Amino acid sequence: MTQIRHQPIAPTGTQWLTSGGAIDAHRHDDHQIVYAGRGALTITTSAGSWVAPGTRAIWVPAGTVHAHQAHGELELHLVGLPATENPLALDAPTVLAVGPLLRELIVAYTRTPDDDSPQRARLRAVLLDQLLASSQQPLHLPTPSSPLLQTLCDILRADPADGRTLVELSRQVGASDRTLSRLFHNDLGMTFPQWRTQLRLHHALILLAEKTPVTAVAHRCGWSSASAFIDVFRRTFGHTPGSHPKA
Repeated sequence: MTQIRHQPIAPTGTQWLTSGGAIDAHRHDDHQIVYAGRGALTITTSAGSWVAPGTRAIWVPAGTVHAHQAHGELELHLVGLPATENPLALDAPTVLAVGPLLRELIVAYTRTPDDDSPQRARLRAVLLDQLLASSQQPLHLPTPSSPLLQTLCDILRADPADGRTLVELSRQVGASDRTLSRLFHNDLGMTFPQWRTQLRLHHALILLAEKTPVTAVAHRCGWSSASAFIDVFRRTFGHTPGSHPKA
């Protein structure tokens, strides 16, 4: 059985992880903002996974058991907040947009001495103001509780480029496509195409962080062409994969 580490106070500061590096399952009594200045970060809980490249941060509520996985050379910025201070009123991990100003505030706050100086208090106050203005991003890939869906989702996780329809996949898992469609809606709150697109985008972010060429990313994630991939990526993240922050 995996032992879950308990760190009462969520650390504030900067850490570096090599590509493929990981921080095992742990929890804090404090909230934490986790931001990847370089590379991409995946946070996994029992409810699913969240991925954040350099234009996103992840809010991790107090008490949430979570593990970190680095993709590309990861520069990890951590901001701990007391459990009594929840400016976003969020009780589940959430991906947040990080604009240029918020990025510089996070980097500055995690690179300066962790003291009680008035200057640091002012920096923290502006950081929280910017955090409140940050939009939430739909980058959550939920984990199913249904054994049937777990089997199907594991098939696609192993090969995001698998282009089979739900009807075709239903034959392999031994359930009707209607049953599986209902389970996606009831268990995960999304349709099968929506979940598969999320899976492919998650995988694409990881491959881009590992400096995989855009055309190869499109192919390995199941898009019919690089242009189709670029279109979905731009609509989701607001920029093309070619201009995406690299590790």
